[in-house]
Amino acid sequence: MAFEAEWAALREESTQRVNTRLNGVDDNAGGRSQSGEADLAVNQDSLGAIGHEAYDLHTRLSKEGDHARPATFEAATSLTNGNFSSGSALLKVHDRWNTHLRTLLDSCAQISNHLDYSKAAHAKDDAQIVGDLLSVSKLNEYLK
Repeated sequence: MAFEAEWAALREESTQRVNTRLNGVDDNAGGRSQSGEADLAVNQDSLGAIGHEAYDLHTRLSKEGDHARPATFEAATSLTNGNFSSGSALLKVHDRWNTHLRTLLDSCAQISNHLDYSKAAHAKDDAQIVGDLLSVSKLNEYLK
């Protein structure tokens, strides 16, 4: 096989790999709608906006979700010390609220962090693809 023919075949194979990577799936794999378009589209602005909302929710919850905790704990302690059976029940409410609040705060933080990571990873992947395409393009110009 002559160099030109081999080079053309390698260039075509490379282009197919890049297109497959850009589309996210192999031609004969799942992941496409019936119209042939990709089912999932990622918009950097959308990722950033959702991540920002999750961060804002986390910030507000960490401040505002804890307002009643000290008063509830104090009331539960006072009721228990006063031999009222409702003191232990109020303490259970207090503990359960704290558990659920921490779970919700952790979930908001995970959403925010994951979307920030996803946004950065997609930007890195895009930069890698652009770099790969530019290097192939420069090589192609050089060989012409």
